Amino acid sequence: MMLANLIKKFALFPIFLTIACAVAPAQQGRRTENVVLVTLDGARWQEVFTGLDDAILKSAFPRTADVKSLASYQAFGGNTPAERREKLMPFLWGTLVAKEGFIAGDRTASSSVSVTNRHWFSYPGYSEMLTGQAHDTEIKSNDPIRNPFPSVLQFVREKLHLTSAQVATFASWDVFSAIVESVPGATTVNAGVQSYSTPVAEVAALSDLQSKAVPPWDHVRHDAFTFRFAMDYLKRQKPRLLYIAFDETDDWAHDGKYDRVLGMLHESDAFLKELWTALQADPQYGGKTTLIVSADHGRGRTPADWRDHGHNVPGANEIWIGLFSPDAGQRGLRTGATIGQNQIAATIAAAFGLNYADQNPQAGQPILLR
Repeated sequence: MMLANLIKKFALFPIFLTIACAVAPAQQGRRTENVVLVTLDGARWQEVFTGLDDAILKSAFPRTADVKSLASYQAFGGNTPAERREKLMPFLWGTLVAKEGFIAGDRTASSSVSVTNRHWFSYPGYSEMLTGQAHDTEIKSNDPIRNPFPSVLQFVREKLHLTSAQVATFASWDVFSAIVESVPGATTVNAGVQSYSTPVAEVAALSDLQSKAVPPWDHVRHDAFTFRFAMDYLKRQKPRLLYIAFDETDDWAHDGKYDRVLGMLHESDAFLKELWTALQADPQYGGKTTLIVSADHGRGRTPADWRDHGHNVPGANEIWIGLFSPDAGQRGLRTGATIGQNQIAATIAAAFGLNYADQNPQAGQPILLR
């Protein structure tokens, strides 16, 4: 009897060994130890992949006979989509996409990324992104109600036994204080025109200045302040998970200022360059950080509706995502992809080697890096 049991035990050994060999490389080979998420509110995939749209630029300047005379066209115009997009976002295309990972969402090349919520505006999009699931009944407005659902930010902090300082959000829109965590204080959040405490005199001066440099919209601050505070925090506090949420690409679009939208996309690209350069120069982050860049919703597709979004605007459900990581096995455009916004939370968790289904079994699956 004992001999029979031993035979059965060792007969199963190759199976266990095969399973172990299949799992171990994924765990042992993972290089990511930190994640940075960056969002550009309402940034259309059309500009990201094809650059300046002549028809929309002309509609924004109806009294200009020749749009090629406009400063925006001279800065970002070009003969091909590739030329235009590389002028608009040179670091995204020349470095991140070319060398560090992949991007998806170019619907002209069979690459689709969409929201799964039915509202197609900001709070529902951010909540879907951070919780891994659309909550259409509970999250149906942009009102600053506390998100009743825990986010992936909270999940990572709990699973990795991090302090609240090690998981941080810096956002231009003040509603993020309610969006990113179901329990106030679970993570670090600085959003809207909120003072920022720092021993660095120059950045402290910016904290005072932000309330005086009033933008033309309520409840937000200029993205430049958000970025400077986030960079200071990154350098001094060394968070393992950092979320930077920009807003002006959406605000200028609602105002019909297409030239300002283009300018903010270009400025956001410069932010990405400075951020990535700083990450690679830091021993904690260099070669150990996954950067995810995306948007909360899309916008209309035509000169008549590009300013708007919401469930009644065709195209407002269409978004894009870039994944740049030491663990990414692909470079360039991911074609043939169909990706949901509800997959971002699980992708963040998986970058840390965590299974987000432990918190939300209904969440979308992680986006494969290879």
